[in-house]
Amino acid sequence: MEEKNYRKAEYYVNRERSWLLFNRRVLSEARDSSIPLFERLKFLSITSSNLDEFYMVRVASLKDQVHAQYTKPDIAGLSPKDQLKKISEDTHELVQLQYSTYNRSLYPALKNKAGLVLISQHEELSKHQKKFVDEYFEENIYPVLTPMAMDSSRPFPLIRNRSLNIGALISKKDRKKGKEVLEFATVQVPAVLPRVIGLPDDKDGQKVVILLEEIIERNIGKLFLSYDVVCAHPYRIMRNADLSIDEDEAEDLLKEIQKQLKKRQWGEVIRLEVEDRIDKRLLKILKTEFQSKEEDIFHIPGPLDLTFLMKLYGLEGFDQFKAQPHQPAPVPAFIDQDDIFEVIQKRDVFLHHPYMSFDPVVNFVRQAAKDPDVLAIKQTLYRVSGNSPIIAALAKAAENGKQVSVLVELKARFDEENNIVWAKMLEKAGCHVIYGLVGLKTHSKITLVVRREETGIRRYVHLGTGNYNDSTARLYTDCGIFTCDARFGEDATAVFNMLSGYSEPKSWHKLIMAPLWMKKRFLRMIQTEREHAEEGKPAHIAAKINSLCDPDIIEALYQASSSGVKIDLLIRGICCLKVGTPGISENIRVRSIVGDFLEHSRIFYFYNNGAEDVFMGSADWMTRNLDRRVEIVFPVEDEKIKQEVLHILDMEFRDNIKAHILKEDGHYEKQDRRGKAPLNSQMLFCREAGEQAASMKKQHEKTRVFIPAEPEHLEED
Repeated sequence: MEEKNYRKAEYYVNRERSWLLFNRRVLSEARDSSIPLFERLKFLSITSSNLDEFYMVRVASLKDQVHAQYTKPDIAGLSPKDQLKKISEDTHELVQLQYSTYNRSLYPALKNKAGLVLISQHEELSKHQKKFVDEYFEENIYPVLTPMAMDSSRPFPLIRNRSLNIGALISKKDRKKGKEVLEFATVQVPAVLPRVIGLPDDKDGQKVVILLEEIIERNIGKLFLSYDVVCAHPYRIMRNADLSIDEDEAEDLLKEIQKQLKKRQWGEVIRLEVEDRIDKRLLKILKTEFQSKEEDIFHIPGPLDLTFLMKLYGLEGFDQFKAQPHQPAPVPAFIDQDDIFEVIQKRDVFLHHPYMSFDPVVNFVRQAAKDPDVLAIKQTLYRVSGNSPIIAALAKAAENGKQVSVLVELKARFDEENNIVWAKMLEKAGCHVIYGLVGLKTHSKITLVVRREETGIRRYVHLGTGNYNDSTARLYTDCGIFTCDARFGEDATAVFNMLSGYSEPKSWHKLIMAPLWMKKRFLRMIQTEREHAEEGKPAHIAAKINSLCDPDIIEALYQASSSGVKIDLLIRGICCLKVGTPGISENIRVRSIVGDFLEHSRIFYFYNNGAEDVFMGSADWMTRNLDRRVEIVFPVEDEKIKQEVLHILDMEFRDNIKAHILKEDGHYEKQDRRGKAPLNSQMLFCREAGEQAASMKKQHEKTRVFIPAEPEHLEED
């Protein structure tokens, strides 16, 4: 029998185009009229910020490859030049759909349903509104602005990445003879001022706002008093923000990254956004100066940079048009428990964020920092919040004389500056700070606390799928466990010895590490399911991940599918695998959930002839995670926790409200709900977490025994 070729380009989807399909799924939430109006604004804002990052990193990388004359095709058979062409076509279509959603649906609904009027063109202002914005300009905006002209003595100014600007063509007033000479000038819309400005309310009682750039555009003549302003239009650029760091040559990684961060503002312009009614002469200047090709220019039929919609979302007085905010429930195991270590000693504890509170993770480090019996705290940090309580607790621990070791990943994209600040602060407090590893990003989520107890040294470990970030823990779905199992503790010690030195253990008890062993382990587990299927045994693989694009993993899944293994995949973002290909992927189902929370947890299930192996961890099935990052995947061995994790998978595979199903033609569709009870897995988990916490609280109240105080004996007179 002829052996199948599972690596044919026709069996794969280009990674970048798959990501654009994900952003379309986010956009579909903005287009869903069943969702509260202001939630739809939020989703539209997210699609815009997503697209910015995609261009600054992924498109920028492809352009670098084209400049380097790199022509090798990807797994889908597309060269870098081919990919850029397809991406441009897809993105122009996506942007048109964004603005169609904004102009035809959301913008009118704001006024007609919510009573919020957004003045989109300053020409629409009423007489008293014009007076107000002109005074506002003089008092608040004019002193901040810096107009910049371009002529023979002044070169084209540096336009900062992602900044909003207004370009103008100006000419000398009363030029009597000769042809009118136009000059270019530009002014940056200052990010230090609010972009959404409230105006005196409409006579109908509606709230009225205007965008900052419209006020500047209306008053731009005041910046060029000796000139006539021929035209003025907003524009915005995206630069290559992909850091190029030669870690082998860098003597000091911290200084090298700081140097590279400054270069982001000088990177190649890879995208130019202009108002769709821009003057052609002005556009020609911008196109020339930024060296922008036609396919990289976006003519925008509305306000540039829709991330301002998040500011609208934050306006007060519109709560009825927003989803009810979710309050994370207490983790049942820690209700009415003061000693976190005592709880973990009894049994492993499962955490499911944001449905359950992130507080126990913060309190774990806080209590360790104060506990006189704690000898050492070790932790990996990839992204943390702006005012991180975990950072504060680690610093306090060092001040209290604990041995504190922290790996701060300086190469966490777009968090580099933030992480540099934290790293320096931790060093000042006396922590031992490791700045990542040469050639690898440390993406694993692990905390180790070493404690001296009556029975000897005990190690407490937290392992998770998400960052130690108390802010995103309210927005991202993630899982984690606390354990003091000695085998996990020994592995955790080995992890930190590897990160801080050169100690590589010969074997591991429980943890699976990338880039050394993880891919081989996953491939072996997939192969085992395939062998079981070929022997006529039940075989099933289920995985919940953010992205799937590693060709070795995909090939193994295709092989397993063709042998009869049932494969269910929950993939939020990129999926380079195709479903329904005869003889290749007929047994594979893929779905994506886009909801109020960002699906972020990674869960892996292998039936394994009835043993039902369950794992969680920090790694996606991407080449970068498996081959170029330090990642950790860990087994779920506590039977009660295993059932909770399987329940999560089960409910998400049955979700028919927020799930999008991957079809054979490569597109995603919402599930057909006819004849089925509606199930929104995220809302279900919110409700279940609250019920579990309430039930545990009730149990504690029942078990409390009231012991009356001894009666006081009155002294005799």
